[in-house]
Formats: sequence, structure tokens, C-alpha cells
Amino acid sequence: MSSWRRARLVERRELSTTGRSLHFDVPHWPGHLAGQHVDVRLSADDGYQAVRSYSLAAPGRGTRIELGVQAAAGGEVSPYLAGDLPVGAEVEVKGPLGGWFVWRPEQEDPVLLVAGGCGIAPLMAMIRDHREHSAAPMHLVYSVRDPAQVWYREELAAPRDLGTTVHLVHTREAPPDSPRPPGRVGARDLPPPAAAGGGTLCFVCGPTGFVEHAAGLLVGAGHAPGRIRTERFG
Repeated sequence: MSSWRRARLVERRELSTTGRSLHFDVPHWPGHLAGQHVDVRLSADDGYQAVRSYSLAAPGRGTRIELGVQAAAGGEVSPYLAGDLPVGAEVEVKGPLGGWFVWRPEQEDPVLLVAGGCGIAPLMAMIRDHREHSAAPMHLVYSVRDPAQVWYREELAAPRDLGTTVHLVHTREAPPDSPRPPGRVGARDLPPPAAAGGGTLCFVCGPTGFVEHAAGLLVGAGHAPGRIRTERFG
């Protein structure tokens, strides 16, 4: 069973107006799989504690972990982590957690990643791990409200370097040169299941409504329900 570990914030990067990438050093970190998450615990001087779960956005390498944090309006923990926790300060983390929503480099089947908003975080860990260790086909469909909400913009702008095909779906405002008008993810945005082998392995992450909608589209397109793995929040 995982125990609480001290984690020191060493870097914070801006992903969007409200999204941040937080990099922590965690001594004796055991490593993790792409798709896993951690619990983060904050403790006040009066003894009050708050615990929230955040996805690991990069493969496990040494003692460094990277979390994707969206500052929720009126939130108790995420705004503090995203904007106020000083670099050098410590929190506690428990993990890695989760064994179902994970991708392993030795899996050779084609992979379809479907992200809604900040649900890209655990899928980014899969994309980065895939880039280094796998030649299996990988495709990302990433739904955001507008271009300013795209996390990991520079990496995703170079899909050849990533080794992953990237399809951005803008739901409210699209770039002027976008061939697709704004609108929610539809059947045409999702590639069909692979015909060979065991079929495509699908990972869907985002708000509950988005995940249910996307999973329904995948089943309707012929993807086997047992090959669709989902993680939701909100």
C-alpha cells in the first residue's frame, strides 16, 4: 500500500490561463506507469488537511514527477497549487495510484487517445512514453474550447516528433485557418477501430459528460466496449 511522501515543488510552467504544469522532486519515488495518478495532501498550521487527486503527466523518471493542475474557480486546493504554492515548498503525495487506466510500451495494438480539456494530462504521459519506447500507431483527439486552452501546445504542434497523430477539436472558437468549424466531438473526428489484432485500445479522459459522450461515439463506431478505458472528473 502506498504511503505519504514529501514532495518539493521545483518548477511551475504555464499551460493556459488557468492550467499549470507542476514539477516535484519526490525522494525515493518508486516510478509509475503512464496513466496513473497521485493524491496530493495539503496541511494547514491548525491541523486542517485537504486531499485531491491529480494525474501524472509524464513517464516515471527518477525522483521527478509532473502534475497537470487546472485552477478551478472557487476551488480549495487547485488555485493554491496552480498559483500560490511557492517553488521550494513541500506537499505530501501518495502514489502511484491506479492500475486500469494505464498504457504500457510493450502493448503493440494501435492506441486512440481522446481528451477533453485538462483530461489531456494522463494521456500526455502516454504520448511521451510512446515517443521513447514504442512504434505502435497512436492517435490523439483533443477537444478544447478555443486555441488558448490547448495544453502542451509546443509538443503537440510537432506530431512527427511525438510519433503521434494529433487532431484538435475546438468546441467554441476555432483558429481562422481551421478546416473544421467549432463544435463538440463527433463521429467524424474519431478514427475507426483497427481491423487487425485485438483492435484499437482506447483511452478517454475528461469531464464526466464529455467522457460519456465520447465513449458512446466509440462504441457506435464499432470499438469493443472492453477496449475502451475511461477516466473522468467533475
